[in-house]
Amino acid sequence: MTSFDPWSFNFFSMTLATLAIIVSKSSVTVALPIEFRPSPWSLAHATFYGDETASETLGGACGYGNLFSNGYGTDTAALSTTLFNNGFACGTCYQIKCVESTWCYPGVPFTTVTATNLCPPNWAQDSNYGGWCNPPRVHFDMSKPAFMKIAQWKAGIVPVMYRRVPCVRPGGLRFYFQGNGYWLLVYVMNVGGGGDIAQMWVKGSKTGWISMSHNWGATYQAFATLGGQSLSFKITSYTSKETIIAWDVAPANWNVGSTYTTDVNFH
Repeated sequence: MTSFDPWSFNFFSMTLATLAIIVSKSSVTVALPIEFRPSPWSLAHATFYGDETASETLGGACGYGNLFSNGYGTDTAALSTTLFNNGFACGTCYQIKCVESTWCYPGVPFTTVTATNLCPPNWAQDSNYGGWCNPPRVHFDMSKPAFMKIAQWKAGIVPVMYRRVPCVRPGGLRFYFQGNGYWLLVYVMNVGGGGDIAQMWVKGSKTGWISMSHNWGATYQAFATLGGQSLSFKITSYTSKETIIAWDVAPANWNVGSTYTTDVNFH
């Protein structure tokens, strides 16, 4: 069960500052620095799925695979359709606090979770009794360990206040490759700042920039022959519209099934 809140760019105060160019051995970032601020608090509800191991949260509609090895851990949630935004909300971060319930843990200000999954509608259930993730409800279906940080699990469902916050990620963007010689599918992980992606391009060492289409969740694809070329990526944030470039992410002998790391990220 999960819910998503209609996207509103009133959530953010964006300030354009001096053009910054960061140059390193393998990457160049060209960006207008943006001041990313938390959104106002809004009312929603939260439930949980799975058990204390959070094993049922692995995989998920965003395509992050093993959430433990990929750095997301157990502090995750599935979003209702309203919040999920057709997958563009994958990777976004939220502070959630339990309110107005005897099941809330007193003295706990909030916990922070990353959106890694979709809580689909259940039209067989009333939206106020079981169909918690039915549109237009805003709902978070949290991992059980995350839910247990704010409320007793026996509650089942609690009212919460939530707000979008910047995602703080250690290190740079990570790209996991799938596909074949004519089709490249890229899973983008460890995204900082807004945590989300609006658009993405790939450049082979023998090509110009090729626009990639949104496949599902946090995955983007290009139908192009890119084997035997080193690959660079250009990524635009859905929230801030900031664009960064990661040069020479993968060497010419790159392989599907491999993950490639960078030293650039949104902030």
